[in-house]
Amino acid sequence: MNIVIIGGDAAGMSAAMQIVRTQPDWNITVLERGAYYSYAQCGLPYFIGGVIPDSDQLIAREREVFAEKYGIDARIYHDVEAIDSKKQIVTGKDTKSGKKFEVSYDKLLIATGASPIQLPVEGNDLEGTHVLKTIPDAESIVKDMGEDVLTVTVVGGGYIGLEVAENLVTKGKKVRLIDVADRLGQRFDLEISEKIKQQAQEKGIQVVLGESVEAFLGQDRVESLRTDKGEYRSDMIIVAIGIKPNTSIVSNTQLKLHDLGAIFVNDHMETNVENIYAAGDCATQYNRLKKKDDYAPLGTHANKQGRTAGLNIAGQSKSFQGIVGTSIMKFFDYAVAKTGLNEEEAKELGIDYGVIGFESHPIAGYYPGGDSLYIRMLKDNETDKLIGVQAMGKHGVAKRIDVAATALFSGLTMEELENLDLSYAPPYNSVWDPLQQAARRM
Repeated sequence: MNIVIIGGDAAGMSAAMQIVRTQPDWNITVLERGAYYSYAQCGLPYFIGGVIPDSDQLIAREREVFAEKYGIDARIYHDVEAIDSKKQIVTGKDTKSGKKFEVSYDKLLIATGASPIQLPVEGNDLEGTHVLKTIPDAESIVKDMGEDVLTVTVVGGGYIGLEVAENLVTKGKKVRLIDVADRLGQRFDLEISEKIKQQAQEKGIQVVLGESVEAFLGQDRVESLRTDKGEYRSDMIIVAIGIKPNTSIVSNTQLKLHDLGAIFVNDHMETNVENIYAAGDCATQYNRLKKKDDYAPLGTHANKQGRTAGLNIAGQSKSFQGIVGTSIMKFFDYAVAKTGLNEEEAKELGIDYGVIGFESHPIAGYYPGGDSLYIRMLKDNETDKLIGVQAMGKHGVAKRIDVAATALFSGLTMEELENLDLSYAPPYNSVWDPLQQAARRM
């Protein structure tokens, strides 16, 4: 059996390893257009900030390990250009040698990931303008970030933009955050977004909201950027306005695509075309709360979907159980996290919901170090079920979000959440966990 996998990162190699372990005699060919296999994209901002001193630390497994230890034909610089689903052949070009290649498959996994969205404006190719998605992207930023780079503008106020901004501040740069939206962290409700903005400003970041970038200006190197409301001098610009799935190679196939360009898959990671699977940032994820296919590209999903795809390709039966929309980030002294629906999503789904937001403590109030923890909870008024939680604080955020994610996955009501037997000791929690305090008030 000939298995071809397009993409050598999280989803692709999670699948490859399951196939190797389950069907050791099968032939596995992985076609990776870059130079790296299995690296931690989420760690890239921390390499920029110097928290991770060497980019090699972000590589989970070298390509040679997959090739020599596991017998995988793990290729690099192999850019797939087209898929012939009738002949079951993929074609492309070796970007190092310039030679064309053709590989036939019995089963194909598309794990091509996603690429950063470029701003389609004048000057976006000037020296000193960057995006961040790969190790070479991060290395280019670090190499370019010399002593003469004093002011850096980050375009985009989402997770990556905020993490990059924080790490630039730790490197001693003067940082500006620009976003066309009217607030930072749009995945969060307004109350959390305002707290993020306050923390950014307290750390010296200039926050510019509600302005659309029109051009990057300079001769050979960027010197400033112009928005619809003004011009800002900048020695470097990093664009972090989101990503788009790498699915252009399926344009000549019958594969069904989501509105955002991701490939629709079922719970076995099968597409609508026989013998073709998809997983990771190029595929959809079923949202258990929205009860529909969504696009939420995260490393956690990519690894789970890759494992699921690999087992099903190898002849086993494994289902991807879906997502509830859980994420967390560090922003200076705070952790900021969410799971489930925010208010905007609840309104879009027509849910009659209740919401509460309040300050609590992650540990016993009398125990030293109990900084405040802000909790925001949403419930479905009709079923009394939990539908969303957001939290921001210096301590205890991850614990609450993971408990809430488990409750959402299990469909717990407010009463059931209140009755959970959660751990307590003064250094770790209060007698009533903040989540349970919220549930009692709903």
